[in-house]
Amino acid sequence: MSREIHRWYSPNLNKEMEVVIYGHYGFALLMFPTAGADFLEYERFKLIDTIGWFLGEGKIKVFSINSINNESWLNNSMHPAHKAIRHQQYNRYVVEEVVPFIHNHSKGLVPIITTGASLGALHAANNFFRRPDIFSGTIAMSGSYDLKSYSKGYYDDNDNFMLEKMRKGKIIIASGQGDYEDPNASRKLSDILHSKGVNHWLDLWGHDMKHDWPTWRQMLPYFLSKFN
Repeated sequence: MSREIHRWYSPNLNKEMEVVIYGHYGFALLMFPTAGADFLEYERFKLIDTIGWFLGEGKIKVFSINSINNESWLNNSMHPAHKAIRHQQYNRYVVEEVVPFIHNHSKGLVPIITTGASLGALHAANNFFRRPDIFSGTIAMSGSYDLKSYSKGYYDDNDNFMLEKMRKGKIIIASGQGDYEDPNASRKLSDILHSKGVNHWLDLWGHDMKHDWPTWRQMLPYFLSKFN
């Protein structure tokens, strides 16, 4: 399996940021880490291994990036307003730096699907809903979603345009129902999407599926198989 690590100094975040790339061809899968983890987390917890077939067959090319959650939502010493500012800087980093990097590395405007587990699911879904003109879909696994954070995506000056783009994307909202999972958060997000006429797939797995890596190692390859 091809594996490359790249890094650059981000003008949006004023710090060096890393990205690891797996695979050689296919649509881009942009992965957001859980909680305060880093860009190699999905490799360490063997999630990359579970999607090895898709990588080897040139179905997907993975771009796994760093988080700055410890500098925003997880930093309890920060004022909420400052957390939001830092979060917006991260969003700009993704759109203005990571997306062009993906296209340049892929030598073309490949479709980009966002994905992540836990807090990474929030980032994955948030980025798609904010910019469905850039991202082609999302696979959000075991996320906890503050729906107010998505309201701007539905009610800005470009509302109709963005909704039309969302309706063309492939949206998967998944959750287990076991320990530490919050399936109601996924149900609420599904209700919002239904109310806007946005087609999506809400998939709630069993009560034996916990908020943990074994669940996500089963989910991601299963959902990726639906993209091919």
